[in-house]
Amino acid sequence: MKKEALKGFTARIAQASRSELTVLLYEVILMDIEEARSAYNDKDMATFEKELKHAQKFVSELMATLDYQYTLSYDLLSLYLFVNKSIITAIMKKDLEALKAAEAVMKRLLAGFEQVSKDDKSGPIMQNTQQVYAGLTYGKGTLNETFIDPNNQSRGFMA
Repeated sequence: MKKEALKGFTARIAQASRSELTVLLYEVILMDIEEARSAYNDKDMATFEKELKHAQKFVSELMATLDYQYTLSYDLLSLYLFVNKSIITAIMKKDLEALKAAEAVMKRLLAGFEQVSKDDKSGPIMQNTQQVYAGLTYGKGTLNETFIDPNNQSRGFMA
């Protein structure tokens, strides 16, 4: 994953609700698949495999966070297992064909969870974090990004 994308995800995680975290996981998986496709086209098989293994870790995280009190969780588990199997097949065969169906599944699930995320008013999971404001200022020859939270003078982990 590129550094710029990682910074963006890090900032979003600090302010994310539970459903927004799920959306972020889907976005990371899809970004990893896209980067793996790019590496494959560049004949960089080491990066191809690395990106797919990274995506696989996030699929495993989605499987681990399912709540089996709900029958929908079993359906999601089946889809996640399919995606995981497709990633393994792509790694073993060094072929992109296996990823097409998996990517389509993840995109449809992402669209559904984005809608759920819009309706989720539960607020951020992480407490006592710095509020992120989109603010840029011009410095001498540079563009500076600042974060300001006037309501929270002490941030960080509370014991």
